[in-house]
Formats: sequence, structure tokens, C-alpha cells
Amino acid sequence: MAPVQRTFIPAAGHDWLLPFYDPFVKLLGVKSAHQQLVDQAQLQAGHRILEIGCGTGNLTILIKTVDAAVEVVGLDPDPKALARAQRKAERQGVSVQLDRGFSDELPYTDGSYDRVLSAFMFHHLNRDEKKQSLHEIRRVLRPGGSLHLLDFGGAHGSSGGLIARLLHRTDRLRDNSVGTILTLMQEADFADPREVTHQHTILGGIFFYRGSRASSGNGAA
Repeated sequence: MAPVQRTFIPAAGHDWLLPFYDPFVKLLGVKSAHQQLVDQAQLQAGHRILEIGCGTGNLTILIKTVDAAVEVVGLDPDPKALARAQRKAERQGVSVQLDRGFSDELPYTDGSYDRVLSAFMFHHLNRDEKKQSLHEIRRVLRPGGSLHLLDFGGAHGSSGGLIARLLHRTDRLRDNSVGTILTLMQEADFADPREVTHQHTILGGIFFYRGSRASSGNGAA
């Protein structure tokens, strides 16, 4: 029996928009949000870093550029986006690993990463996919490791921003509120799920989250 082919939402919301994705996010100043997420993660030499939903590789490549002493893996279901990411990494002379896969079925062993990062991807997922993805993220984190998540908020129709609503499904944005994300992180047994900060941008409200895998037992890391 042939394997079931899973569908996915492309980074730009629609496959035909992919060639315009990188110029668009550059124009919107997304790199500054990526940099803030990297700073929040407090990377150290020797860390193994996983970015889920890496798309065309902007955050994955930035991580390696900021700290060449870390090992970086980017994961995304879109082979076209991954091909662009590979070409960009080669042009910039950075070595990163790019894998095809889904966040709710991570193809990695337990406790294999010090940090997991994700930016503007979680709103693509439905509620069940969010739940399973967070369980998978916690599984692949080492004790004391942490998740650093950046995404649109969605408690109100305006919180996603006009641009976000044009490019992405409104029902997914509404199901991406701070309360929802933090509740799901807690249910996935993250030790200290919290909103780190938020900003109001041209994209709308964007929110930064953090959660840890406990160093031992179920207590905080």
C-alpha cells in the first residue's frame, strides 16, 4: 500500500506565492523578530538546534550565522521551500541540515536537541496538530532544553493583522491565541510555559513564548 500523502500549508499561505516570500518578509522586517527569538533562546557553543517549519531557511541560516559553533537542523514539509533554503545556505557559505517532515511526527530520537525554535508556523496547524507537535517537541528536547516560539496572536479578529489574514486561514489564526498556546504547552508537560513578550507590528500582534523540558522529574528546568 502506498504511503498516505499529507497536505500542508506553504509558508506564504499559497504555493504560487513562494517566489515572492523572501522579498516580502524582508520588506516587512521579519528578520528583527527572528533575531529577537534567537537572542531569547540564549544559544551556547555545542548546542543542537532544531527549527520546525523552517520554510525557505531564513531563521535556520540566521542561527548558524549568529553562532557558527552550534549545530542547526531545519525541518519543513515543503520540498520547494527546502530547495530554496539549501541554495541560500550555500550562497551564504553556512552549513545547515535541512530535512523534510512534519512537526507532529518529528523524525528524531528522544532528547536529541538543546533548543527548538519556531517562527510564524504554529498558526498553520489545527488544534490536534498543535497538541501533537508540542508533545513531539518536548520529546526531542534534552532535559533542561527549551522551546522558543514566535507567532501571530488570534484571540480577536484584528490581532492577526490584515496581512496575516490575507495570507492565512482566519479560523487557524483565531485558534492561535496566547491562552490557547500556553494551555497546550502546559498539557504537553512543559515545565514553565509563558509569554515572554509581544509586539504590535505591520503583521499584527506577534507573541514570543518559552517553555522548558524539566531537568529532572516534572519540576521547572
